[in-house]
Order: sequence, then C-alpha cells, then structure tokens
Amino acid sequence: MLPVDIVNPSIDEYLRRVAPSGEGVPLEMERLADRRHFPIVGPLVGRLLFLLARSIGARDIFECGSGFGYSAYWFAQALPDGGRVVLTEGSAENCASARGFLSRAGLMDRAAIEKGDALEILLRHQGPFDIIFCDIDKRDYPRVYPLMKPRLRAGGLFICDNMLWSGRVADADRQDDDTRGIRELTRLLYADDDFHTSIVPLRDGVSISLRL
Repeated sequence: MLPVDIVNPSIDEYLRRVAPSGEGVPLEMERLADRRHFPIVGPLVGRLLFLLARSIGARDIFECGSGFGYSAYWFAQALPDGGRVVLTEGSAENCASARGFLSRAGLMDRAAIEKGDALEILLRHQGPFDIIFCDIDKRDYPRVYPLMKPRLRAGGLFICDNMLWSGRVADADRQDDDTRGIRELTRLLYADDDFHTSIVPLRDGVSISLRL
C-alpha cells in the first residue's frame, strides 16, 4: 500500500501488529495494490468501514469510486443477507478485478458493479442509502456533497477517505485543485447542521458524517 505519514509510523506499525493479520482475498488485494502502486484504504480503515456498516445495520451502500473493490470487500462482509453495495469504477480492468475478487470471496451476491463516472451513476440512483462512501478524485469531492445529501437516510453515514491528504490540507501554501477540493468538502460538512461530522486521523484521515 502507498505510504501515508499522518500517523506516527511506530503507532501505525503497532496497530497493524495487534490487529488480526489478513489472509485470502483481502491479502491478495493488498499485494496487488502494492505491485500497482494503487491507493486503497488498507486493512485498518477497512476494519473501521466494517464496524461502521455493521453498527448501523446498513443494508444499502453506495461507493463513489471503488478501484478493484477493496473497500467494497469490507462493506460487503458487514452486510446481512439481501444487503447490497454498489461499486462505481471507470476502469474496465478494475471492474473485472473487483468482480473476480468478490466472487472468490463469496460476496458477489451482495455487490453490484457499475462502470462509469461515479457521480453520474449516483444521479441514477434515488436511494435512500445507509452509507455513501467517497473516494474519487479529490478535486471532485465538493461535487459529491449536493448529490449525496438527498440520497442518504437520516441516521446514515457519509464517509470520505483521504481527508487529511498526507497533511497537505494544513499547509496554506498548497493550493492545488485536489487539496482545495478536500478543504471545501470539509468546510461544507462542518457547516451543515444536518450532519454531525468528525475526522478520524487514521491513515490518511477518514471523515464520518452522521445524517441527523
């Protein structure tokens, strides 16, 4: 997995050491991410996603940006029979990889893979969803906000990865489109009384917004 320096490396190593080691399909996915230098949420955030989904009894989850299905694996594991996670991904190769991984994990009956632009696909879904997860191009983060809000049920969670962006969000000199996009979504979420938001400084920062 790509290195992220928000968490003290010794703390990150400790958390990886005490958490159960991965095996099977998720470990295959982590190794593929390493080989491709492809960003994934990693096992520590994966366990958090599982916990959040299971804790609210999620049945319907929408992912804005799915890569080859790593975060969807953790969400699907948490779903009950009849639950579904919608994956969105622009790459046909990644869609095929996600289908293969989730099939081998016995989870394809809980997944629907849609190829294309995540926000255009979200527009085609009415919801309401229990969880909407965001991991698209960071410059587009603010565009997710008005689309996800009417599609997220009260008591549901809007979860975003990379919200601390390796510390770049705190550097006033960083004014690139991606960093500005993350800052703007953060501002929108904290200013919205319909959400209670907290950012967890795990790996690259995970924001969790409860729809009130």
